[in-house]
Amino acid sequence: MLLSGYIARDETEAADLARTRAMLATTEDPFHRSIPLHLTASALIIHPPTARVLLRWHERQQAWLQVGGHADEGEDDLLAVALREAHEETGLKDLEPWPADAPVHVVIVPVKPKGDEPAHEHADIRYVLATYTPDEIVPENEQAQLRWLTAEEAKAQTQPNVAETIRRAGL
Repeated sequence: MLLSGYIARDETEAADLARTRAMLATTEDPFHRSIPLHLTASALIIHPPTARVLLRWHERQQAWLQVGGHADEGEDDLLAVALREAHEETGLKDLEPWPADAPVHVVIVPVKPKGDEPAHEHADIRYVLATYTPDEIVPENEQAQLRWLTAEEAKAQTQPNVAETIRRAGL
């Protein structure tokens, strides 16, 4: 089962992991956007030589966050989803799991309503990806600004759960 070997690192993550596992045990398609809590995958992109972190402005959340998103129809490999989303949102072609291909953080994130879409939650499975071509970023659109920051700058400008993901990346 997905996340069966994953071990939470703190009480908050343990609660989020328990809810995610309960959803996985009772849901036929945990990726489907119609369920109030569904899976997403995201990536904290880092540049190892400089220990910088790439954050993206998320208009809906009004925050600087990691890149990521929903699985496409038929996708069920969370790392592949994180890699695809990271490439689409940044244009980076050399992304690779760093230092391993295992998730580093499981977080349930509340999402605000937008248009016909009601408020819901993402069970976000987070990975760390490395790039060695940081100057090749290309935002997917004008509203999706990208910014390279030191780890300390990134932790100060983002949400607490993303700051924790940055710490888990060893930065």
